[in-house]
Amino acid sequence: MAAPAAELQEPALSLELLPTDPLLLILSFLDYRDLVSCCYLNRRLNQLSSHDPLWKRHCKKYWLISEKEKSRRNESWRSIFISTYSDLGRYIRYYATLKKAWDDLEKYLGQWCPRMIGSLKESVREEDLDAVEAQIHCKLPDDYRCSFRIHNGQKLVVPGLMGSMALSNHYRSEDLLDIDTAAGGFQQRLGLKQCLPLTFCIHTGLSQYMALESVEGRNKYEIFYQCPDQMARNPSAIVMFITGTSYLEWFTSYVNKVVTGGYPIIRDQIFRYVHDKECVATTGDITVSVSTSFLPELSSVHPPHYFFTYRIRIEMSKDALPEKACQLDSRYWRITNAKGDVEEVQGPGVVGEFPIISPGRVYEYTSCTTFSTTSGYMEGYYTFHCLYYKDRFFNVTIPRFHMVCPTFKVSTA
Repeated sequence: MAAPAAELQEPALSLELLPTDPLLLILSFLDYRDLVSCCYLNRRLNQLSSHDPLWKRHCKKYWLISEKEKSRRNESWRSIFISTYSDLGRYIRYYATLKKAWDDLEKYLGQWCPRMIGSLKESVREEDLDAVEAQIHCKLPDDYRCSFRIHNGQKLVVPGLMGSMALSNHYRSEDLLDIDTAAGGFQQRLGLKQCLPLTFCIHTGLSQYMALESVEGRNKYEIFYQCPDQMARNPSAIVMFITGTSYLEWFTSYVNKVVTGGYPIIRDQIFRYVHDKECVATTGDITVSVSTSFLPELSSVHPPHYFFTYRIRIEMSKDALPEKACQLDSRYWRITNAKGDVEEVQGPGVVGEFPIISPGRVYEYTSCTTFSTTSGYMEGYYTFHCLYYKDRFFNVTIPRFHMVCPTFKVSTA
């Protein structure tokens, strides 16, 4: 006799009947928001989502908590995530990126610029940032606030964390301002309305500003150097050389350049010279490479005057024979601006010197040039004579290197 239809039906599959391990595997793919949501669905998921190893990934991903830090705190992964989120939750989009940038920077400075470590200030509290917003009557972007929850900028010292630049008669070194000093320099005057200084150079007075509102032709959170418009009748008219579109992008791109060796370390300072890896030329045993930098504090858009500095490195291979030692006699430059106008310069030595180059030896020097256009390039050669064969002369190629002014815009003040 056939069994009743009801007896042939399989029992309904419920969450309670599913094995634990596959469920934990599924939960391990969820983001922290979804994991928290599971706590409210039913008792089983509440228990499973509290499984501590599930929170390890989120602690490492969002808060960069290491096994060593967990052991020191003697807390579960879940409690560490929750307590950190209660303090820094509003910054969860930015914290890991900025914390890694700061950690990488500190590690690099400890190796190459140790005295700069002592100038970094401890983090600020959330209420300190709220107080600054109340003081300036303007909201600070969360990525900026997040960075200052890690480090409150830098003391006003030399060298500055945000890079240096030096010529024979000009020196600049920019500090990353702490929150109180930045708030004290907050601008409400025409031309710089609702702009907060991020950096400051005590030698030149130069600052990089961040726009906290979209006014006077600026985009919100845009970062720039100001440059007076010398041909405008209105003294508040300025030109802005753009250096970043947000604090996160501005700070992390700078740190990346530093820690990857993109900027040279000279006399325990970070120098903001940009080196194009293709800008290298080798003639025989001698290699010439060039790095460049734009100086906004010595430049002008109206009238057009764009100031660049360049650093030349001349190196003889350590495998060269001793008799290849030589001395630089003269230089020849061919300078071309964006309009195609050409200027030729020839003269003895470089910066008043006649360096001797021998196997394994490096000679570096810094010079500068100006253009009436926003870009241009230079190329040329050095003439050397051999020390062992004084009547033997030869030319060494200087690779073509380009200099380009950053994007700029005119304030609509």
